[in-house]
Amino acid sequence: MKLPREIAGFDSASAMVVALARFLHGRDTPPLGKPVFGALRPVAAVAARLPEGTRQWIYSMFSGAEGRPEAEVARFDADAVARAIAGVYPRRRYPAVAIGSSNGALTHLYAALGVPWLPQTMLLPVRQRGISPDDPARAVHAFDRTARALLDRNPDLVLHHMHDPNQDRLTLRRMAYFRVKRTRLGPAYEQFLTDVLEPDGTVLLAECGQQWPVTTVGERHVFQFGAVGGMPPAEYREAGAPLADYLRRYRAPVRRWQAPPADADAPEAEWGFEPGLREDVTTFATRRGFRVQRLSFDEAEDVSSLVADLYRWWYAQRGLPATRLLVDSFMMLDPWWTLRIGAVPYWTAFPVRPSLDRLHHYLDEADPYDFVQLGLFCHGVDSVGMAGADQWRTVLRRARSAGSFAGVSPRRYPSDPQTFFNFQRALRAVPDRHALPPPLPLATAAAFLHDRAARYPQIRTGTV
Repeated sequence: MKLPREIAGFDSASAMVVALARFLHGRDTPPLGKPVFGALRPVAAVAARLPEGTRQWIYSMFSGAEGRPEAEVARFDADAVARAIAGVYPRRRYPAVAIGSSNGALTHLYAALGVPWLPQTMLLPVRQRGISPDDPARAVHAFDRTARALLDRNPDLVLHHMHDPNQDRLTLRRMAYFRVKRTRLGPAYEQFLTDVLEPDGTVLLAECGQQWPVTTVGERHVFQFGAVGGMPPAEYREAGAPLADYLRRYRAPVRRWQAPPADADAPEAEWGFEPGLREDVTTFATRRGFRVQRLSFDEAEDVSSLVADLYRWWYAQRGLPATRLLVDSFMMLDPWWTLRIGAVPYWTAFPVRPSLDRLHHYLDEADPYDFVQLGLFCHGVDSVGMAGADQWRTVLRRARSAGSFAGVSPRRYPSDPQTFFNFQRALRAVPDRHALPPPLPLATAAAFLHDRAARYPQIRTGTV
């Protein structure tokens, strides 16, 4: 179950494809999505004892090592990569196939439904040297020739060159983020749908409406400064006290970021849905006799409470306790173990204050949980807007019996290299075990949402 090296493995879309594909194959999710990485556990244990600066250097080297040479990126073949992505799923008939935005909560929904998901967005890691994370004005045009060659070769892609010196500063030292979005299915996705969808099957379009200000670089090419997390878009272009303190702590050569002016809003690079794909999906489905069902929402975490409530209801229908909450974080999720231990999944995009506030809001309205396990993705730096370990402990205190961090050391967070290996270990340590259920019928999930539509006004469904 190996994805092509042209796309980043250390990314939301890739991680969620691997987690879901392994679930559909009846397997759990290994550390960092690959069983071979389990051998790095002792290395991570040693690195965890090193000074924070050294840990950050190791993180930068490891995460940036995926960067590919510009010449290789220019030769990118989107359909060959799409064929490889489709190839990781079991070849059997499915009542539905999802296509669209990356989303951890929806990954759990697809696992419950027993259906695959094809991502619209992929991250192409570009080798980057000599460009400071704090110099977006230089970064914006650093790869123009490579971008143009990539887009000329792949006319159905839109390129979002994303540059976030707040949350991605360690990776940006060695790698640029080229996120590409499909505007058409392409032959590989079309063939997969034709081969695996049942007659009258459903194509489920997952459409996240998250937007971000961008700078137009060229045709189908935009530059996104900043990204979803602890800072809203405007703060990336201001010189507030939190940013000044952050730049001072990390010895940045500037007092504020000088970014190219934004001239439009566009789908957010990582999570947003490019609407051009919808028409092509609809045309293809009509031609093949498939249905198209839209699931649209405004922000990435909008569906987290819905999926948590659905799982809780589903457990009750199966006569199982639904008193254990598992809080996922970014790419740290495991659908197989979530169902095996009878946990209710609640996905957070990042361990930042807006995500923490949303989680508390969910808990305010939900029946109490006896147990809470909390995963925290570690990106190596104490970025602006990050919620500290003590702030996350307020969630753990809401458990009636016990709350615990799932594989992350609160002392080393947000720079704990062991968390990528210990998250699954924490799930395996839960003594409860339940048989995996048969897939939840799509009609049952749709009826659940219909009956509770007033509770989720930010989520919209409809048949195309």
